[in-house]
Amino acid sequence: MFVPVEAVIVPIVFGIPAAVAITKMWFSHKEKMAGLGGGPKQGTALLDARLARVEQAVESIAIEMERVSEGQRFVTKLLIDRAPPAPGQLPGPGPQGSPRS
Repeated sequence: MFVPVEAVIVPIVFGIPAAVAITKMWFSHKEKMAGLGGGPKQGTALLDARLARVEQAVESIAIEMERVSEGQRFVTKLLIDRAPPAPGQLPGPGPQGSPRS
C-alpha cells in the first residue's frame, strides 16, 4: 500500500504548529485566570475609589449645568423685558388692578 508523501507532510506541516499555538493559548489563558483570582480586595478598593471620583465629577457637572441654566433664564428674562413689542403684536397686560377704558 502506497501513501502519497503529500498526505503525510501536509498534516505534519500544518498540524504541529496548530497544536503548539492552541496549547500556548490554553496555557496563557490559564495563567490569566489564575491572576484574576489572586487579589479581589485590592481590585475592589481601586474600583471604589474610582467610582467615588466619578460620582464627584458628575455632581460638579450637575452644579455647573444648573448655574448655566439659571444664567440663561436670567438673560432671557432681561431680553424679554428690554425688547420693544413687535409691530403686529398685541401689547402686554397693563399694571395689575387698573381697569382699561
